[in-house]
Amino acid sequence: MSAAPLPTLFIPHGAGPCFFMDWQPPATWAPLAAYLKGIAASLAQPPKAILLVSAHWLEPSFSVTGGTRPELIYDYYGFPPSTYELRYDAPGSPALAERVQALLDAAQIASHQDVLRGFDHGMFVPLLLMFPAADLPVVQLSLRQDLDAQAHLDAGRALAPLRAEGVLIVGSGMSFHNMDGYRDPRFGPISAQFDAWLTATVEGDPAARAAALRDWAQAPCARLCHPPQAEEHLLPLLVAAGAAGEARGRRVFSDRVLETTLSAFQFG
Repeated sequence: MSAAPLPTLFIPHGAGPCFFMDWQPPATWAPLAAYLKGIAASLAQPPKAILLVSAHWLEPSFSVTGGTRPELIYDYYGFPPSTYELRYDAPGSPALAERVQALLDAAQIASHQDVLRGFDHGMFVPLLLMFPAADLPVVQLSLRQDLDAQAHLDAGRALAPLRAEGVLIVGSGMSFHNMDGYRDPRFGPISAQFDAWLTATVEGDPAARAAALRDWAQAPCARLCHPPQAEEHLLPLLVAAGAAGEARGRRVFSDRVLETTLSAFQFG
């Protein structure tokens, strides 16, 4: 058992393989890259394994990768050829996948294992910066394709015991994700308003946090930042928040990128 429960994280994973290619302006993603590179050193103790919830995997019910050595899924398009040669050869963990499924089952949340599913770029791109040695076992958890906010909070709550077992729970998405809004100056104040609400909610009373996040679509500018039926990049935050229980949350990174505000949050 760990000396203390690990925190849970919600990280922006950037745009495709953005950290591993030329970008204009060149420093566009540099602050986010620096934050991701600093996460491991910020933890009070190193994790034994990682459970990563990716915005890029949706299934009818929650699914977990059960393979011992998942392949990479290069689920981005039109990027330089070198970005399709990135490697992140972290081992899977069938034992952790079984534990995840058992916790979900105990909470009467339907789930299944997928032993053939690989790791998508919502996993391997940020982890190349966070834990570049790729020596920690990683299991990926899908979102549920109905995008139900309460279901994702409940799933996180069911998985909370993993924190005391040395498992780092990471939600990988984007706090703003409207493809029509990136690079549009009009979305600067729009994304800032939603980010201010999200920050206040995360940093507020944990007892009220779940209800506010369940109703996130009522927040200022919410649907301009996460259009209807396209909120998959926000839902990993709800899993991280659910797994935090009564632990306090805080914004640990924020930057103006592509004319929009992008933030990361930590619970506990």
